[in-house]
Amino acid sequence: MRIWAGVLLGLCAFGPLVVTAGAAKLEVQWNQLSPLVLGHTVSLVLPGGTAITGEVVAVRGESLTVDVRRTSDGKVQPKGTASIPRASVTTLQMTEARGTGGRILGVVVGVVVGMVAGGEIVAHATRTEAAAVAAFTSVSVAGAAGGYYAGRSVDRHTTIIRVVGE
Repeated sequence: MRIWAGVLLGLCAFGPLVVTAGAAKLEVQWNQLSPLVLGHTVSLVLPGGTAITGEVVAVRGESLTVDVRRTSDGKVQPKGTASIPRASVTTLQMTEARGTGGRILGVVVGVVVGMVAGGEIVAHATRTEAAAVAAFTSVSVAGAAGGYYAGRSVDRHTTIIRVVGE
């Protein structure tokens, strides 16, 4: 049982590192930005520290027009269409969901792992039938949920775009 706990702890600790290691990094000039981001959802941090997320509507000569859906400071940058000056756009993060295979596989593997772990807990730690059913069910559901979120991170592809001078 201690070995399984160590394996699960290791996966939890190193899982995020694997996801961020796969992020594609691009350096583009302003005039090359439009085909990459137009119509996609991007996240960026403005010079004042306000983080925004939204769909890119247009890339013009001196500004980036974004339909802001989320903002960390509604007073500085409210939701809605905003024109971000070219000088304020240095780095964009674009995250796309591609397919559902990771989520499906994650749930299946999560349920199987949860059922095995729940069975081990029931076999070695519970004394009553009610406690056994509760432990088995909760560990199985937790495994399915963990598998879904692990699979979702596999399905998402992140591209970090750095805008360089011309």
